[in-house]
Amino acid sequence: MASVTKLGKRAAVLAGGALATTLVLTGCAGGGSSSNLNGLIVGTSDSIVSLDPAGSYDTGSFVVQNQVFPFLMNTPSGSPDVKPDIATKGTFTNPTTYTVTLKKGLEFANGHKLTSSDVKFSFDREVKINNPNGPQSLLANMKSISTPNATTVVFHLNHADQTWPQVLSSPAGPIVDEQVFSATKLTPASKIVSGDAFAGQYKITSYKQNDLIQYARNDKYDGVLGKAKTDQVTAQYFTKETDLKLAVQKGDVDVAYRSFTSTDVTNLAKKKDLKVTYGPGGELRYVVFNFNTQPFGATTSEKDPAKALAVRKAVADVVDRSALAKQVYDNTYTPAYSMVPDGLTGATTPFKTLYGDGNGGPDVQKAKKTLADAGVTGKVTLNIQYAPDHYGEASDDEYALLKTQLDNSGLFDVNIQSTLYTTYSAERVKDAYPEYQLGWFPDFSDADNYLSPFFTKDNFVQNHYDDPTIQKLIAQEQAESDKTKRADIIGQAQQREAEQISTLPLLQGKQVAVASKDVKGLVLDPSFKFRYGTLTK
Repeated sequence: MASVTKLGKRAAVLAGGALATTLVLTGCAGGGSSSNLNGLIVGTSDSIVSLDPAGSYDTGSFVVQNQVFPFLMNTPSGSPDVKPDIATKGTFTNPTTYTVTLKKGLEFANGHKLTSSDVKFSFDREVKINNPNGPQSLLANMKSISTPNATTVVFHLNHADQTWPQVLSSPAGPIVDEQVFSATKLTPASKIVSGDAFAGQYKITSYKQNDLIQYARNDKYDGVLGKAKTDQVTAQYFTKETDLKLAVQKGDVDVAYRSFTSTDVTNLAKKKDLKVTYGPGGELRYVVFNFNTQPFGATTSEKDPAKALAVRKAVADVVDRSALAKQVYDNTYTPAYSMVPDGLTGATTPFKTLYGDGNGGPDVQKAKKTLADAGVTGKVTLNIQYAPDHYGEASDDEYALLKTQLDNSGLFDVNIQSTLYTTYSAERVKDAYPEYQLGWFPDFSDADNYLSPFFTKDNFVQNHYDDPTIQKLIAQEQAESDKTKRADIIGQAQQREAEQISTLPLLQGKQVAVASKDVKGLVLDPSFKFRYGTLTK
């Protein structure tokens, strides 16, 4: 999920309302004291694009949606494996048909019945609305849905897909109330909240986007996660990581999740009244090339596919990931040499062997030869955009160092510019940025989540990369049930992308949360879902 993040298919895209103004240290953007807030207080410097699941595919939005919307399949706390949530079972009745049986008597918090009709409505509207920042790319394999009765949902797929149960637990999977949500356009948060259209562990009682959200336990939730352990939770949004750090350090928030600098984490770990919790990795930081507007791109006056590819390869030859990891992140991130992170089945390291010195390091002479062989003369101008308010304040240092590396090669003239994410997320899908930053948190713990969201034909990146070969490989790995064969196909797909460089992976990182020592139940697991329902104080 585009941190991204697409969560693959969770990315990191924002299109929603304006960011809150700078927060005072003891309160929210409105300036209220944390002593006036209800229940357990969670602080974050992340941002929300949209409360409506059809309009977001980013980590900040998905955290909220995970608390208040149910799923057909979900991941119990501490597990990466999906199980039925508001369903009793889900099974492949044949390779391209997945049948889900709902529990009987399900209701939304407002009293509306939750039936198979709501499920079909939820998935169909995502595809129909087709919002640029939405998660509908995750549903690319969905051909149609039928509902034989009130508790049966049948998904008809275009091709066999072993990851489909996990897709149902992803940002494309929240089930919404068809009596409250629009079928043809995004529904405003105010209408969702006033309609009490929630059926997850919590319901929202007060909502100020990117400022303050108040939650109350939803006793009508009947799913695999069980009842929330805390009656009331308040989520407080900070525009600066430094303010978030001070808030948890002073005890103004009980739990702080996303994001901290490496220096902040080291400092907070020394505080005797705080505890730092780490979770499995999975976060990716990478650069996207827009195939239309990058140097020699398809819509530029100097259109030349061979030269455009040479530019991408030369950048890959020059980038020094180890320096970025050490100098900017104190090695809390590690170099990423593929769009599939280390540790996942099928992960390989094609960018390590194909580019630079062949062992992960840079090689300027190789980059120079790559450009010369393609007929590229003179310095190549790169206009790189990034968003520190969404991807962390360390992005300033990360992209300053990236600029230095590229400029010092003598091959590039690099301009970098930062943009608020509310603007950034809208402009990047309109070809405004030739090269730009994105981050990714997975929708689920599988290599496919780092391939299909990025490289299928209608992917969320929307950078005009369209390669039938990699699309065929993705379809094959999704259908393959033999683990060894599937891992081999996943490796081929990584190799193909690395040879063409739609996206350039830089770093991979861990999940980190900080809490006061009297907080219990903080879980960061391979599901990559941060849940309020396990927390107690």
